Amino acid sequence: MDVGLKNQEESKLMRGAKEKIERRLGERLFLKGERSLSPKAAIIKRPYPPGQRGKRRRRPPSEYAKELREKQKLRYTYNIKEKQFRNYVKGILAKRGKAEDASSLLIKALESRLDNVVFRLGFTLSRSKSRQLVSHSYFLVNGRAMNFPAHQLKKGDIVSLKPEKTKKNIVVEFKSLMKKYKAPSWIELNTEKLEGKIVGVPTLEEVALPIEISAIFEFYSR
Repeated sequence: MDVGLKNQEESKLMRGAKEKIERRLGERLFLKGERSLSPKAAIIKRPYPPGQRGKRRRRPPSEYAKELREKQKLRYTYNIKEKQFRNYVKGILAKRGKAEDASSLLIKALESRLDNVVFRLGFTLSRSKSRQLVSHSYFLVNGRAMNFPAHQLKKGDIVSLKPEKTKKNIVVEFKSLMKKYKAPSWIELNTEKLEGKIVGVPTLEEVALPIEISAIFEFYSR
């Protein structure tokens, strides 16, 4: 098969897989970036689970099923593998009772990941694309190259685009969009320098995800 055609087929399969995830969970998680915002999104055109039995009535889910669903929604939202996601939750569970609200701690950890911050800066329309750019060494953290998507950023850190990457097509496309983009309050965006500075702490209230995070802790406490 021609390489270009193969890439198109793989892209189509990946798109289909992500849209099936949203349909299965019954929630628009914006896993496909711009497509997720359009009327063409699969969950808008087919708002029922995939498969032949998708349109059939189903029994009310058990507590376990509800907790699993909330866990999957948050994990897929941040594009994190199960093992890594479980480590985040287990680490916070170990601190329960010794620190601030567990839900706030989890969101703070997920939002402070480098790949998520790149997404929040407006460089991409999806976290999966941000993860790809970070892995391909597009960014610097405090002037030093960093290609680890899960790297935790803290107040005062500066994320900037590598100078040699500024002429890449994907960057050129987003330069104009970033000028109209409003970053979260805890990130200071400089569109001229194509960089962002962490000036605060991400909060549960500002992120405002349609997810019952307490159910996730119940899931991993079983």
